[in-house]
Amino acid sequence: MTVWLVGVGPGDAELMTLKAARLLGNADAVVFDRLIGDDVLDHVSPSAERYDVGKSPGRPGPSQDQINDLLVALGSRLETVVRVKGGDPFIFGRGVEEAAACRSAGIAVDVVAGITSALAAPMAAGISVTERGMSSGVCIVTAHQGPGSEPIDWTALAATGLTLVVLMGAARAGEISDKLIESGMSPTTPAAVATNATRPEEHVWHGALCELGGTPFRSPSTLVIGPTARRHAEWSDRASKATPASFRAAR
Repeated sequence: MTVWLVGVGPGDAELMTLKAARLLGNADAVVFDRLIGDDVLDHVSPSAERYDVGKSPGRPGPSQDQINDLLVALGSRLETVVRVKGGDPFIFGRGVEEAAACRSAGIAVDVVAGITSALAAPMAAGISVTERGMSSGVCIVTAHQGPGSEPIDWTALAATGLTLVVLMGAARAGEISDKLIESGMSPTTPAAVATNATRPEEHVWHGALCELGGTPFRSPSTLVIGPTARRHAEWSDRASKATPASFRAAR
């Protein structure tokens, strides 16, 4: 009996690994989140038990402890349980917590890596997060801090000179912009936001850091901040200078 923590990538089902697709087809039970698309779940056997544990912003949903307990209960009676994770299970996916809960209960756990949206979303938008002579590295952070987490040191991040990729930052884009500018980052630093990356409804906004707070972004959105963010505006056919009105029309 094994609980598999399976990353299925940023959204496009064709970006899943072969192993992820095989496990979905062989699963006795599948536990999935809100942002997992039907094209991914189409790989699940009709006979498999399905458990939607998605958490929507501002709406009640199962707690992490309840999800952990569900995985333990399923893993205690079924041969193959697949916990589906958008992106990668160990990139802000709480996969470590779920693995620890299962192992503490004596349930075997294995992990299947997925393509993280932190890299796939910029790439889909035509952005290379590293570029010789422009950015020698990338720093990935989450805008959603759980209870007890250390606050993000935006001053330290602003001083790195690295490309910043912010996950789960749609609702806090303006606040992030303000904090980085207050920390010394230039207001004219290029920025981009990829919403629903790799999906048919993908939308890309680009502008300056100081403009991030002027446009409402929907989840899931990936923020990219740094000199390389301007590149997609130069050559990508997905680039668009969005205003609040044009963004609503694009939806």
